[in-house]
Amino acid sequence: MSNAPDATASFGFRDVPESDKEGLVREVFSSVAWRYDLMNDLMSGGVHRFWKDAMVERLNPRPGWRVLDVAGGTGDIAFRIADAVRTRGGAADIVVCDINAEMIGEGVRRATEKGEGAIEWVCGDAEALPIPDASLDAYTIAFGIRNVTHIDRALAEARRVLKPGGRFLCLEFSRVDAPGLDVLYDRFSFTVLPRLGELVAKDGDAYRYLAESIRRFPPQNAFAQMIDQAGLSRVKVRNLTGGVAALHSAWKI
Repeated sequence: MSNAPDATASFGFRDVPESDKEGLVREVFSSVAWRYDLMNDLMSGGVHRFWKDAMVERLNPRPGWRVLDVAGGTGDIAFRIADAVRTRGGAADIVVCDINAEMIGEGVRRATEKGEGAIEWVCGDAEALPIPDASLDAYTIAFGIRNVTHIDRALAEARRVLKPGGRFLCLEFSRVDAPGLDVLYDRFSFTVLPRLGELVAKDGDAYRYLAESIRRFPPQNAFAQMIDQAGLSRVKVRNLTGGVAALHSAWKI
């Protein structure tokens, strides 16, 4: 994408200067970090937990792996990976990277409560990861890639940091493909969700943005093509809950 002064990026249904998007997204998540996990339960009826379980089951992490979870500030995916590896009698080297310090702070707080000391927490940008080339066995990102300014750059970074044979998994809200569910989902997203955000997280605009950002995100097949164009191979898509969310997986060959 262009870095020209007049280049724009989507922020919900608005197009804003590229240089402004990162700060606007940061404000959204800074505002809702303290209620982010509760809001996930409310906005999905708790189903997000099953989606995340499905993601980690598909990953099938092994002892000794080095895993990076991007945009995973509150730790939901990292905690699951750590637990999954423990059931195999070992441990993994897990790093959580999130651009938002408040979200990282919430993850560290939760890790302290759980007594989970095996996860490293890093504040960093998905488009310029503070990770060496070809150093990871797996890269995961859940409900975060639609918020980056340049999706193609984030995908290129995923490929850069993975070892040959490394796994890429992305869980993201997607395009509903179940007849009737799409209408109900739209009504919920643009009426109930902002109201919940206002009542619970004290920020209805943040959840209005989240609903809009989902609609602006590429549908399943288009996003799969972007992953392929980034140089990742054997791209597969699994729809969850009628396409409300989708799990994209790939390998670095």
